Amino acid sequence: MYRYLVPFVSTPENVARFMLKLAEVRPGEIVYDLGSGDGRILIIAAKEFGAKCVGIEIRKDLVQEAIKRVKALGLENQIKIIHGDFFEISISEADVVTMYLLTSVNERLRPKLEKELRPGTRVVSHDFEIPGWTPIKVIELNEDWRNHKIYLYKVQK
Repeated sequence: MYRYLVPFVSTPENVARFMLKLAEVRPGEIVYDLGSGDGRILIIAAKEFGAKCVGIEIRKDLVQEAIKRVKALGLENQIKIIHGDFFEISISEADVVTMYLLTSVNERLRPKLEKELRPGTRVVSHDFEIPGWTPIKVIELNEDWRNHKIYLYKVQK
């Protein structure tokens, strides 16, 4: 059984793009997406920002779907999808970490982020804050039917 339960709800592509812009992702940087689902954030980061990307996803069906999408777009050299638990996989090489988890999961994830990420690493969370951290920016995006809150953090040591 999983240590945490987060339902799969995809981040809309325009929100994903905004998250990556807010984090100021640059070509060649390494973007990790925790709970990467169908791979959409990774695909946008690779295609539009020139990033190297790693997605970690615990659900095998979503891993298979993401790998299929990555191959269809010819992005295998830029995107790696790992089937596993992000609590157990090192994220220490990340320049940027994106996530759309729950506040309770973010809180349990915080010690791992603090231990593994280098100073200056940007962490962008869709809708859910990281308790105990102070965001450097909080932006609200309004869509026709829903609001999104994006939290940007920078790792301090």
